[in-house]
Amino acid sequence: MTKVSKSPQRVAVAGLGAIGIKIVEALDQGIDGLVLAAVSAQNPAKHQEFLSRLKKPPAVLPIDGLSDVADIVIECAPSKLVRSIVAPFVSRGKTAIVLSAGALLENEDLIDLAKQNGGQIVVPTGALIGLDAVTAAAEGKILSVKMVTRKPVTGLAGAPYLVENNIDIERIKEPLRIFQGTAREAAKGFPANLNVAVALSLAGLGPDRTTLEIWADPTLTRNVHRIEVESDSARFSMSIENIPSENPKTGRITALSVIAYLRKQRSALRVGT
Repeated sequence: MTKVSKSPQRVAVAGLGAIGIKIVEALDQGIDGLVLAAVSAQNPAKHQEFLSRLKKPPAVLPIDGLSDVADIVIECAPSKLVRSIVAPFVSRGKTAIVLSAGALLENEDLIDLAKQNGGQIVVPTGALIGLDAVTAAAEGKILSVKMVTRKPVTGLAGAPYLVENNIDIERIKEPLRIFQGTAREAAKGFPANLNVAVALSLAGLGPDRTTLEIWADPTLTRNVHRIEVESDSARFSMSIENIPSENPKTGRITALSVIAYLRKQRSALRVGT
């Protein structure tokens, strides 16, 4: 039987922080059916040495040039740039993988734009386990979803919510609950920290019915998330401790989650929803 070969999909990576660099390295080493076409960075000169060491250095383009050369874009950038990265792709029927999931709540029309043009927005599992289970439970009826996040102080410092409410966590000696509310409220107050909560809400009850507690904990070195879900098909709880990447606001597993998703695209065996 003749093997049917498909032309590789071209991938662009927007943002070369800790996550973007890991994804670029994986693509350069080779993922079946994909080719790294381009990258975008706020300061391209800063990354010139890294890019020159790759086997096949990609084109370095401004954000608005990525959709001309790629079929898929992976957003690894500050949340304020999400719209400028995602819109050109989904409006042309292409795919945008979004890590700054919280920004989708302020740009919900991007989902309609994707639907109208045959595009797709993908929010990967990221630093959270169990999204498959939540997605499955949502096919029935979910009664409640609660998440408790505990992070080292360095992973929360400078968050807008803390600044606006004059909450000083720099010198705390014991765990302090700094927020209690909905995933939507958390996304506004902690845009660099709580993309996991937004992903959870999008998989289940939505951002206004998913409740959240955030704790600053000076005794921790890892980001800890615990989720409790009550539904008509199952009651389950999940807990994960994520080792921070070079960026203390982000877990190492986030980049690995995106790489795992990319490998699934042409895999002969696909495990998970």
